[in-house]
Amino acid sequence: MAQAVETARTVILTVDDDPGVSRAIARDLRRRYGGGYRIVRAESGESALEALHELKLRGDPVAVILADYRMPQMNGIEFLERALHVYPGARRVLLTAYADTNAAIDAINVVDLDHYLLKPWDPPEEKLYPVLDDLLTAWRSSDHRPVPATKVVGHRWSARSSHVREFLARNQVPYRWYSSDEPEGRRLLEAAGADGRRLPLVVTAEGAALLEPEPAELAARVGLATTPAADFYDLVVIGGGPAGLGAAVYGASEGLRTVLVERSATGGQAGQSSRIENYLGFPDGVSGAQLTERARRQAARFGAEILTAREVTGLEVSGPARVVRFSDGSAVAAHSVILATGVSYRQLGAPGCDDLTGCGVYYGSSLTEASSCLGQDVYVVGGANSAGQAAMYLARGARSVTLLVRGRSLTASMSYYLVQQIEEAPNITVRTRTVVGAAHGDGHLEQVTLRDVDSGASERVDCQWMFVFIGAAPLTDWLDGTVLRDEHGFILAGPDLTPDGRPPAEWELDRPPYHLETNVPGVFVAGDARAQSAKRVASAVGEGAMAVMLVHRYLEQS
Repeated sequence: MAQAVETARTVILTVDDDPGVSRAIARDLRRRYGGGYRIVRAESGESALEALHELKLRGDPVAVILADYRMPQMNGIEFLERALHVYPGARRVLLTAYADTNAAIDAINVVDLDHYLLKPWDPPEEKLYPVLDDLLTAWRSSDHRPVPATKVVGHRWSARSSHVREFLARNQVPYRWYSSDEPEGRRLLEAAGADGRRLPLVVTAEGAALLEPEPAELAARVGLATTPAADFYDLVVIGGGPAGLGAAVYGASEGLRTVLVERSATGGQAGQSSRIENYLGFPDGVSGAQLTERARRQAARFGAEILTAREVTGLEVSGPARVVRFSDGSAVAAHSVILATGVSYRQLGAPGCDDLTGCGVYYGSSLTEASSCLGQDVYVVGGANSAGQAAMYLARGARSVTLLVRGRSLTASMSYYLVQQIEEAPNITVRTRTVVGAAHGDGHLEQVTLRDVDSGASERVDCQWMFVFIGAAPLTDWLDGTVLRDEHGFILAGPDLTPDGRPPAEWELDRPPYHLETNVPGVFVAGDARAQSAKRVASAVGEGAMAVMLVHRYLEQS
C-alpha cells in the first residue's frame, strides 16, 4: 500500500460525467489512499478545472489526475491538456472504454499521458491500485513541491503590466494577477507603500516588492538564472528559440560545456504560438509553450545552462576565444558560438499604434491577454502562419475575429491546413488587400481605421484588441562590423559567403566556411536569423542540431 508520506492536502482528482462511476472511483481511491491524500471528484471538465484553479490558488499540490475520455462539452483529452497548464507536474491518467484505446494512445502526444485505464477496473487491487502506486511513487520522487506564487498588481490597460505578465508567463513563473482597482490589489499596494501611480507592482514569493521592474531585475528576483556559472565554455548559444534550444540540447548531450543566453524568454516566436500542428511527431498539434518548456527541461537535464533576460551587445575575436559581451559590460567567452537570435515582429507604422502598444495593440500572440478577449471583437493583422494560428486560437472565445491581410489571398503565405481551418471557422472573417491606417484611443485602443490598398478607401471600426504579425526583422544589428549580413540584416553563412567560389577577404583558414559557419571561424548561425532560412520550427531545430555537428568539426581542427 502507498505510504502516506504527504500531507492530507495533497490531492488526487478524478472527473467523470457519470455520477455512479464518479462515486465508485472516488470510493475506491479513498479506501486505498484516503489516509494520506485528499480525494477530490468532479462530474465535468469545467467543474474539475474550477477545482484545480482553486487548489492552485491555495497552494495545494495535486499528485494524480484521472479523467474519463467520453465527457460532453470537454472530453478527457481536452481537459487534461488544459489541466497540464495548471499542474504540469501531476501524473495524468485517462479512463477509457475498450473502443477508445486509440484515442488514449493519441493522448500521449497531446498531454504526455502517463497511463490509461480500461473501464471497469474491477478488481481495483489488480487493475487500479498498482498503477496508482507507481504513479504516486514517481510523483513523490520528482520536484512536486508547490511554488509560492509571485503577485502582480497592475492595470488592465497598462503596457508595463502587460509586458511583465507576458515575461513571467513565457518563463513559466507562476504568478497571480490583481487589478489595482480591486480590493486585494489595493491592499497589496498599501502593504508595499505604493500609491498606484507606478505600475506594475510585483511581490515576489519571498515578499520583496518591486515597482516597474526591468526584465533583468525581475528575472533575478523570481529565481531565473541570469549570471553564467563560469567564464569560459565550449559553446555559447545566443537565442532561446527552437534553433537555440535545439543547439543547447545537442551540444550539452554530446558533452560540450554549453550556455544558452536569451534576452527575454525561451521559445522565441514559436513559444508564443497557440498551436503548432505541422511539427513532426505531434499529429494533434502542440502549443508553442508546451514544446518550448519540454525543450528547455531537456536542455537543462543534459547540463546546459540557460540564462534569461541577458541582452548580448557585442561579439569579439580574441585569439582562439570568441567573446560575447552583455549590455551591463560583463562578458563570457567560448571556443565557439551559435547565433540563434531569431527575428522580431515588425512594428506597425500607422499613427497611434506606438502609443497604444500594450494597451490594446499587441505584437505576437500575447496569450496572457487572450482570456480578456472572451465575447469581444478581435482583429489580427498578418497573413502568415503565426497570424493564422493566433486567429484560430482567439476564435475559441471571441465573438468575432477579423483577419486583415495585405495580399490578395492567404494561400501565398499560409500553410494549406490553416487556410482550410480559417475558411471553416464560422466567426473568422478574412479581409484581403486591407491594412491598418491608424489606431485611436484614450489610454487604450478603442477604434482602428482600415484602408483598402487598391481603392484607398478608409473606414473606422470599433476595436479594443488588435494582435499584429506583419513580417519579421532579424535581431542582428549588434553584429555590425563583425559578422557579414545581407541588406535585410540576415546573417550570411556557408555557400552564401562564397558566391564566386572564393571565401570572404578576411577569411584566414585554408578551408572554406562550413555550411552554417559565418565569416568568423567558429561562429555559426541557425534558424530564422540566417539568410534564406525556411522560417519553420522543424527546420530551425534541425539547423541547431547541424550547427553543433559543425562545432565539433571546428573544434577537432582547431
